[in-house]
Amino acid sequence: MTAPSRRVILADDHNVVRRGVRTLLEARPNLYVVAEASNGRDALELARVNKPDIAVIDYSLPELNGLDLTIALKRELPRIEVLIYTMYDREDLVLNVLRAGARGYVLKSDPESDLLGAVDALSVHRPYFSGAISETLLERFLDASPNPSTTLTHREREVVQLIAEGKINKEISRVLNISVKTVETHRASAMHKLKLRTTAELVRYAVRNNIIEA
Repeated sequence: MTAPSRRVILADDHNVVRRGVRTLLEARPNLYVVAEASNGRDALELARVNKPDIAVIDYSLPELNGLDLTIALKRELPRIEVLIYTMYDREDLVLNVLRAGARGYVLKSDPESDLLGAVDALSVHRPYFSGAISETLLERFLDASPNPSTTLTHREREVVQLIAEGKINKEISRVLNISVKTVETHRASAMHKLKLRTTAELVRYAVRNNIIEA
């Protein structure tokens, strides 16, 4: 039976990784890479325009990380399948992206066959997890309590990431297309919820909770 044709978007801040993944995927006659992005916010905009079937995304993306990008993609394009392709195998990170709606997870250290297997599985709406995801971890996903970072709203997490990446309120206002006052409100709300007092504490929180890469 002929494999279904699928449109794919790639998001990774390393050009060499995107190029390698694109070459690998486009060797399959049924896979078409319709867009590439080097940060999460561009990936979301390109997905809105191109309506891909599958998104292959890194976790540690600038401006909008893999977790929040997954949340946004599933909210705006419910039928899209998300594959996290990353170097991180931390259980809390994996659980968070599964809760967000990702149905594939492959490590960059895994064989190429895992990446292809994951894309093939997602092409027919089946989940795929490489050896990094054990049966025990999947069982934990079913009944695990939410990570404390989920107490933040999606917008608060976006603001926290941009602050932690060193952007000032005016820059964040432009990136998110909201007023500076609204940025300040989200920032104050996030810091109150997390019981943080300084920007340095906020940056440490963002690193510990995988909102940005250390």
